[in-house]
Amino acid sequence: MKLCKLMLCLLAALIGMRASARLSAMAISKNGVPQVAIVLAPDATIQEKRAAAELASFLGQITGGKFETVQHYRPNAANICVGRGAARAVDPKFTTDGLGADGLTIRTVGNNLILAGGQPRGTLYAVYTFLEDYVGCRWWTPQASFIPKKPNLNIGKLYRRYVPALEHREVLISPTTLDPDWSVRNKCVGELHGYGQFGIMAERGGTRKAWPCGHSYFTVLPPETYFAQHPEWYSLIDGKRVGTPRGLTSLCLTNKEMVSAFIGRAEAEVARVPDLYPTGTEYVSVSAEDESVPCQCNPCIAADREEGSPAGLALRLANSVADAFIRDGINKQVTMFAYHHTLKPPLHERPRPNVIIYFCPIHAASNSLPMSNPRFKTWQNDLDGWLKISQKVYLYDYPDNVSWELVPHPNLRALATNIKQWAKAGVKGYFGDGMTSGSGGTELAELRAWLIAKLIWDPSQDTSTLITEFTTGYFGGAGRHIVAYLNVMHNAAEVSPDLMNLSSPPDAQFLSVDTLCAGWAHLKAAEAAVNNDPVLLSRVRTAQLPELFVFLARWDLLKWNAHCRGIKWPLAASRDEAYQQFMAAVKAGGISLSAQSRNLLAKGGK
Repeated sequence: MKLCKLMLCLLAALIGMRASARLSAMAISKNGVPQVAIVLAPDATIQEKRAAAELASFLGQITGGKFETVQHYRPNAANICVGRGAARAVDPKFTTDGLGADGLTIRTVGNNLILAGGQPRGTLYAVYTFLEDYVGCRWWTPQASFIPKKPNLNIGKLYRRYVPALEHREVLISPTTLDPDWSVRNKCVGELHGYGQFGIMAERGGTRKAWPCGHSYFTVLPPETYFAQHPEWYSLIDGKRVGTPRGLTSLCLTNKEMVSAFIGRAEAEVARVPDLYPTGTEYVSVSAEDESVPCQCNPCIAADREEGSPAGLALRLANSVADAFIRDGINKQVTMFAYHHTLKPPLHERPRPNVIIYFCPIHAASNSLPMSNPRFKTWQNDLDGWLKISQKVYLYDYPDNVSWELVPHPNLRALATNIKQWAKAGVKGYFGDGMTSGSGGTELAELRAWLIAKLIWDPSQDTSTLITEFTTGYFGGAGRHIVAYLNVMHNAAEVSPDLMNLSSPPDAQFLSVDTLCAGWAHLKAAEAAVNNDPVLLSRVRTAQLPELFVFLARWDLLKWNAHCRGIKWPLAASRDEAYQQFMAAVKAGGISLSAQSRNLLAKGGK
């Protein structure tokens, strides 16, 4: 009897829990009929209006219903309150304090859902996070997405508050990451997202544009304008003042007249911004020309010796500009590249609070091993040094094969580890400077772009899970074979004596005939798995291009190696047949080949 009573009590408790769960559930749609209105405050920002429009559009695609946006909270009905003003209709004490520009809140209050965040982007990110994490939407590329079909859409009790560790989240793997909608939906923000379409970026949260940008010394003081009259402003190299070529010389950073002129010209360039970029800019770069040689005059050499690094003088110039901006009421931050000769932090000079150090470990980037590996101790020490003396450090990274765009580049494991470790160490921004031409072609470019976007938004995510999620969603039934191919390549690279670095060539040691044949078997299995789906088949054939490029580039040698090792040759009998297959996939994908790649293929793979 006691057991029966106990079982009845447990059953009653279970029923009660289920009833409670039903009561706490909020119906968004029932049989395709919307059960909520989307609420905006009358004074909603353009970003909040965009967020509400996106929410209504995607909920309509998901449920089949037409969702209404209203400007007044309905106290006796269910509402989705989008933005800070609308949220306060439900919770008068609602605040976005501490959320910064990008932090978000997702919260149910009674029969209402709040989607709001910091300005300008937080509310947009709240909407996209809700659609991703609680409804199941995915935006793989600008052309490929997954929008679930759920005529009956319910949510349980929600509470989430998130502020991303990285305030600057930029990756350039074109054309995917240049797309304005892909960028904001995947929570990327930087200088190049939406590039060329700045007029529509404000409602999408804006960009983080710089002008002058990049290697800016000669943008501010171009030698063709000033060298003839002021040669002393430019580097002394081998006993001569040099103003050209632009990429090999620099400024004389101890020349006080030059520093004064640089400040004036930088402020003049800032004044030109509204004409150049109507949506505005956030930064001014004060950085040496790419691969330039520092000035060799006696005062500059003495200063470099005193600071233990040429970065000391470079930072003094950046600090001088930053001080002038504060003095003159110019609300811009200054960025400086720690790059090549300025990579090592100075002994004495310290960045001003409005100076951001852009750390670019170019020779430790894009490798098969993470930068925490002992092989990269010097670069890791330099990063640690900058983190100790700077309020903000961003990482400038190279996520793919820079010179050989169509050669396999299995660095995704190391890349993900780096992002996680950098965020944990206190890095505040990330820029992955990848491919800039064509529509892919870099090894799994679409995966690479999406994976980086996910990790720079939330570095705590599991890399393997993300890769499986993308490959399953983007390649369908071929996804598991693509993962197997990636594992073959990564395993080979990690045990190889070469580290890939920026530009792994077609004859890199990890690209042995054994590795290539094993990888090709998985790529052909991927092709067979989707042979009846033209869209998925096209994606797989694009994914095959990097391996096929290596086969074509080294055809005779690889074929001989396979013969000597008793390995069955996996490709067509004729190189010409394989070449035609390759070029057909290149054309179908709209992929641009570099002159170097074209020239290598033209040699016939000897």
